[in-house]
Amino acid sequence: MGRYLLLPCLLLALPLTSSWTTSNCLVTEGSRLHLVSRFFLCRLDSSLPLLATCSRVANLTTALEAVPQGVEGLCLSGSTSVLPTDAFSNFRGLKILSLNLRLTQLLPGAFRGLGQLQKLSFKHHPVGDLFLSADAFGSLRSLQYLSFWGFCLDGNSGVRLPPSLRRLAINFSCLQNVGKLADIFPDLVLGPSSGDAWILDMLDLSFNKQLKVVSAGALQGLVLGTLKLDHTKMKAAAMMGLGLQRLDALSVMYTDMAELPAGTVAHFELQELNLGGSRIGHIAPEALASCQSLKSLDLKGSGLTDLPPGFLAALPRLQRLNLANNRLQSATLCTNETGAVSGLQVLDLSHSALHSLPPAAFSCLPYLRELLLQGNQLVWLEGQAFQGLRRLEMLDLGENPLAALGEGWLAPLPALTTLNLPNTQIVLSSARDFWAPESLRNLRLQFPSGSSQVALSLPTRLTSLELHAVPGRKLWKLASPVFPVLQTLTLNGWGMQLETQNVSKIFPALLQLTLLGNSLEALCSQDTSSFFLWQLPGLQYLRVEGNGHGPRPCCITGLPSLRELRLQRLQSRAQPRPVQLQELVGELPRLQVLQLVRTGLETLSAAAFQGLGSLQVLVLDWETGLVLDGSLQEHSPQMPQYMYILSSSLACQCANAWVGPWLERSPRTYVYIVPSQLCQPEAGGHSKNPFFPFLWSHCPNTLGLKLFLGSSALLFLLISLPLLQKARNSWILYLQALFRAWLQDLRGWEGEGKRFLYDVFVSHCRQDQAWVVQELLPTLEGRWGLRLCLPERDFEPGKDVAENVAESMASSRVTLCVLSCQALRTPRCSLELHLATSLLLTSPCPPMLLLVFLEPVSPHQLPRYHRLARLLRRRDYCVWPKDERKDHFWVWLGGRLGQMILK
Repeated sequence: MGRYLLLPCLLLALPLTSSWTTSNCLVTEGSRLHLVSRFFLCRLDSSLPLLATCSRVANLTTALEAVPQGVEGLCLSGSTSVLPTDAFSNFRGLKILSLNLRLTQLLPGAFRGLGQLQKLSFKHHPVGDLFLSADAFGSLRSLQYLSFWGFCLDGNSGVRLPPSLRRLAINFSCLQNVGKLADIFPDLVLGPSSGDAWILDMLDLSFNKQLKVVSAGALQGLVLGTLKLDHTKMKAAAMMGLGLQRLDALSVMYTDMAELPAGTVAHFELQELNLGGSRIGHIAPEALASCQSLKSLDLKGSGLTDLPPGFLAALPRLQRLNLANNRLQSATLCTNETGAVSGLQVLDLSHSALHSLPPAAFSCLPYLRELLLQGNQLVWLEGQAFQGLRRLEMLDLGENPLAALGEGWLAPLPALTTLNLPNTQIVLSSARDFWAPESLRNLRLQFPSGSSQVALSLPTRLTSLELHAVPGRKLWKLASPVFPVLQTLTLNGWGMQLETQNVSKIFPALLQLTLLGNSLEALCSQDTSSFFLWQLPGLQYLRVEGNGHGPRPCCITGLPSLRELRLQRLQSRAQPRPVQLQELVGELPRLQVLQLVRTGLETLSAAAFQGLGSLQVLVLDWETGLVLDGSLQEHSPQMPQYMYILSSSLACQCANAWVGPWLERSPRTYVYIVPSQLCQPEAGGHSKNPFFPFLWSHCPNTLGLKLFLGSSALLFLLISLPLLQKARNSWILYLQALFRAWLQDLRGWEGEGKRFLYDVFVSHCRQDQAWVVQELLPTLEGRWGLRLCLPERDFEPGKDVAENVAESMASSRVTLCVLSCQALRTPRCSLELHLATSLLLTSPCPPMLLLVFLEPVSPHQLPRYHRLARLLRRRDYCVWPKDERKDHFWVWLGGRLGQMILK
């Protein structure tokens, strides 16, 4: 119970921060979007500082109360049907708004106040009607992108578009005729105000399965950059009747198009044409004569088996060509007949069933910068296969059964900066087999087969290196002793022999390290501590994904610059065992992001954060049976600002009972838990209850939680009172003593011959005990026969000192306080004097109090209450004389005691 009562005191010491906790809304910083992106049902811009998504929205107003007003990207999904007036008036900084709601109507002024909004999208499934007022978007003066996905807009007319709009998308609608757009949005034809032609960078009408009709002049005068008609029944030739003033790019992917739309290309002088997924199969040479304006042509997956002669020569302006996913079998782009060259810069021949590359296959492409050949059937590369590609910067040969490389096969590529060779079968016989130009900076390579005596020689000026190991093959040694500028290293499997003590010398500039499919045995110490051996002082990002065979956890520690750490699948599938966070991470002083996925984490306690002083984001993904230790609530000021428990489950144990109230009152940490969890009441039971209500009603410890909730308000008031200046619990004694005094007065004990146990209660400190025993005790008890109560002699053993003081004082006729400078500095004497003077001032029947000063004491040394008591009872104090004149003191004391006791 004590730890629950401590939390309110802790919260008072914290500054107010912008943090939130809610079950349906996920909030993240844009730079952390990649950590939780799969829970965002819309696309948001990671460059925005703060993003939020809310699911299961039934009441829009209530849902938005949980969203911070500073968000710039917001995604809402749920069942709300009407967008009310001023729905987002509190979010004036919004840049992107996505509404995945069952909207049927927008009330006037729904978007009022969103003057900075740049992107607005509506989504509905299945297709539903949406009614828009003419001025629905009138206040969106900065809007550039407007999208409707799954809405039937045919019932609308005269809807004005913001003059700033540049991109309009209507997908999965009931649209059948392009001409209907002019009725819905007349600005597309008339212009925004003056009748000038409207300019759109893009009009996207894709995925309208019923769209097949074009009214003549339907979009008369519209200046259009790109028109997308993917997955529709539109014919490319029909585009010429729209009345467009200009069209630069046309996309008709996955349509029934069976031939190159040469007439449409020539009519608009198109610069870009996308025909991917069509049924062209064959390109007629005469069709190419009308396509000379094209700069980009996409024929991906269009069923091509060959290309017509002079294909590139007929397209003199072509810069990008995509021929992926066809059945070309051979690259016949260049012939030696004419000697003409092409200005092509990007060529994609991936997954095209190529079996070989003849010498000088690309010799007519001197300006080519990017060549994609992955996923083919290439087994051998001629030494002159890439002759003429002196400007080539990127070459991808991955996923080919490459077994041998021709001598000097990379020599014709002096400008090459990126080379991809993963999932190949290369066999090296000497270090020279893998010679690469000095310009190479990025390399992806599968560890080759070869002689055990050969060391793998790699370019030393690489900035990015990815190595894939094949299970069962020998480990390679690196011939290169140092990679001075390597910043990114990815090891997929373990295929290298490296001395761990020299890693920092081999990779002095390494910033990002990714270890995939590793058990980490080779990288961890073999003693009982089992810590990560690669000490890289400059490393900022580390990702470790195990293979499910790790025998024990490996603690990542000793990386002083590490900013982000992801640990995944470190649990042994054969012998799983629960782990603590401190077994996985150690001293990482600059770590800001920690992501744990399927690590077997069972308990999360405050001790785990001792070495993570800079942690801002904690992500627990696919961890089951989590127990959040109660020490976390006392550690709240040092907790990360964001804590995401994703696709994980908390254990249905009473150890988690404190979490619910803490989540509602967490002053700094934003906690998001998904999905909603259910607990089964008992074994064999069928009904299940929500997680936190179940713990609330089934855990006996929740009685303390209920008392905590009821007493929190009282504690906030009490801890602010000045009664705790001297002693933590002294005010309880004052209240107790006052209550007794009032009770005695009500019962009339004064007139009923109340019997006291003692005549005089003597308050003194240990240093003044000698005077009490030698001077006071012989006179009062020996000569005068009075009963004295001395703390050291008469207090009940085992009882609290404060309680003894209160009871003894109430059971005595007179309280005699022996004061000195030392006594005023003694806590017990101060308590006794404070209590006696408080009763003297506030009790209905004031008790009898005498003060004896053993030495002169300045009034300024006395507490405020004591000085007041002296002013009220001037005759009730005396100073013990230092000389022989003590008779006057005893006469005064005897007289005062006689009056009080016989009174």
